[in-house]
Amino acid sequence: MASEREVFGLSGPLHLNNIDWNNSHHRRSVAASLVEGVYILERDRQEKREGSQALAPPWWEFFHFKLVRKLVDDADFAIFGAIYEYKPPSSHFNDSIVSIDRSPRYVIAFRGTITKPDSFTRDFELDVHIIRNGLHQTSRFEIGMQAVRNMVASVGDNNVWLAGHSLGAAMVMLAGKTMAKMGNFLEAFLFNPPFLSAPIERIKDKKVKHGLRIAGSVITAGLAIAAKGKNPRSRSEDPFAALSAWTPSLFVNPADHICSEYVGYFEHRKKMEEIGAGAIERLATQHSLGGLFMSVVGRGAEVAEPLHLLPCATLTVNLSPSNDFKQAHGLHQWWRPDLNLKCNIYKFK
Repeated sequence: MASEREVFGLSGPLHLNNIDWNNSHHRRSVAASLVEGVYILERDRQEKREGSQALAPPWWEFFHFKLVRKLVDDADFAIFGAIYEYKPPSSHFNDSIVSIDRSPRYVIAFRGTITKPDSFTRDFELDVHIIRNGLHQTSRFEIGMQAVRNMVASVGDNNVWLAGHSLGAAMVMLAGKTMAKMGNFLEAFLFNPPFLSAPIERIKDKKVKHGLRIAGSVITAGLAIAAKGKNPRSRSEDPFAALSAWTPSLFVNPADHICSEYVGYFEHRKKMEEIGAGAIERLATQHSLGGLFMSVVGRGAEVAEPLHLLPCATLTVNLSPSNDFKQAHGLHQWWRPDLNLKCNIYKFK
């Protein structure tokens, strides 16, 4: 039995019947809808909905996209991603030539965790890999990463968008960072991307929150210096150098503890710059406490760079009230036309 949320005609952004690609709200809504299309593709597979019974196609066809390929996990054969090609009617090019300039040619989208028996076990396993900084070692990521590499090699990085939600946003983050280090800077839309740390952003007392962040920065910077002292090769390495030219779009909800820490991550760095402690924070934001501790005690080679470490981003925060965590973490919020959004662009090196 299909839920109302799966039916595009009932819960999709029907108000976007004329896309202006220069409008950030339109770009965000289309990207989120294409990710939702991946969720519904997998639900169609699980429910054996085919042909006219399938619910997924309207989630991309409404915006003139064509499904080029489904990305399938080799462990459970679940659909976790999709490659779409933008195929607007010829009249769109004549009437909206300026609008077309910021449109994508291809979008590679990744879904998040589905809490249904057919896919939950594998999805949960990957969620654990994110916590352990091991997503890069999974076959699902390698399948997705190879699709990204192949598409960029075929059409160029200017013609490819990445989009993902939750677990899928972690896939986009890792794929985008990997490509950026190779000099390919893809436009990326990360909805509710995981940020694994203590939920300091949930503390309401601003002085306590700021004090904890400063203490954390000082400790992290100190450990970073100690780790560099133990590893001479790391002294000349700057993990952010290659990433500073990539500015992904992050969409977070402060009521979602999975992603809310991004708000404090960037704002704290800005405040540290303002009080003259930018050097400490520049060092601190390039490392995680866990990874540094392992480096200092001699196990640094086993610790991968945490996904959330990022020098630049366009951060959009949804300040609209959420009824519960499920709504705050949900994908549907990102195409509502009545959102109270706060957007900031952060550029650090």
